[in-house]
Amino acid sequence: MRIEAQAMAYGTVVSVSGRLDAATTPEFEQRCAQLLADGVAVVVLDFQGLQYISSAGLRAVLSLARELQQRAGRLALCDLRGMVEEVITVTGLQEVLTIYASLDEVEQK
Repeated sequence: MRIEAQAMAYGTVVSVSGRLDAATTPEFEQRCAQLLADGVAVVVLDFQGLQYISSAGLRAVLSLARELQQRAGRLALCDLRGMVEEVITVTGLQEVLTIYASLDEVEQK
């Protein structure tokens, strides 16, 4: 898994590629905890390069969403593809998470 964070005018874009599973979720959680400690309030998870997400990864995403909400911040996801998009849809998370088709769409909002 590879994680890159970039501050933008509308928030911090966290690009995640590879697999977000039980083995890589702790690293993802650690990076997100650091962002929160740095005071980041708006996070956009760019999943364009994410090929797989497990239940551990889903829990970490939901945990981040809850933490941001408690801090009056917000979380959005974008560029869901293939299996990742299917998992989000099947679990119904598109009903509770803000999802954009692309990073360009996020920038326009």
